[in-house]
Amino acid sequence: MRYNISALLLSLLFLNWWNGAALCGAAPPPKRIISLAPAMTEIIFSLGLGERIVGVTTVCDRPGKARNKTKIGGMANPSLEAIVALKPDIVVMTSDGNPKAIAERLRKLGIRTHVFASRRLTEIPAGIREMGQALGAQSAAGRLAENIEKTIRDAGSWHHHKSSPASTVGGKKAIFVIWPSPLIVAGPGTILDDAIKISGMSNIAADGKVAYPHFSLEAVIERQPDLILIGKGHADMNALSKDFLKKLGMLEAVRKGRVCFMDDALYRPGPRIPAGMEELDRCGRLP
Repeated sequence: MRYNISALLLSLLFLNWWNGAALCGAAPPPKRIISLAPAMTEIIFSLGLGERIVGVTTVCDRPGKARNKTKIGGMANPSLEAIVALKPDIVVMTSDGNPKAIAERLRKLGIRTHVFASRRLTEIPAGIREMGQALGAQSAAGRLAENIEKTIRDAGSWHHHKSSPASTVGGKKAIFVIWPSPLIVAGPGTILDDAIKISGMSNIAADGKVAYPHFSLEAVIERQPDLILIGKGHADMNALSKDFLKKLGMLEAVRKGRVCFMDDALYRPGPRIPAGMEELDRCGRLP
């Protein structure tokens, strides 16, 4: 009997050593995940890991199930106490919206973090693959990344097929309104600016000094956009934009109804990027 127990212990020790050697020190896939940004929450759910999420921010609203998760505060000011109390294996955050100090404080507390650093449209697939690696969901992340890569390729293919119907989108000047009054638009270095360019259009605010510049109505009138895109920053952007569009009534884009109210898919570097690119393409085809 003693021999059996010894053999068992020895085999368990060997198994333990073998697992450690096989993993080469890699941490096991995290079972308790906290997400500090809406896009991160969407990615985690789309990787099939929604059940492992134990905490989210107050602005994590998609998918619907995310709303039932424990709230740990806002993106800019999450509660460290609430995070620690949930005993996470990993906290997933983004360099675009979460303060760097939060990541540093979590690391000092011995909590593992993963920072999603992709800020441009073409960087998103690599960011998703890295996140899949950190969460032990490589194959699901690979599929999602490939889907986004295909979307970007397809959106850009009009350049090579001038005769295709998509060429009706090409060459149009667009403006992407984040907020109508005061007027804030999408400028350079943003996913929205990238999406407009990849779709074959030009962004009239591409020469802005910051990512989301304030714009004057005079500048919009002077630059004559062919298409006005209005993002979903509020439940009723239609009502909020009435006055703004009235003041731009002399623009052909307004007169001919080339005004497109868009969803927030392109606001988040996540699984809904393909839907956002499709929506942008539909808007670009308005006659």
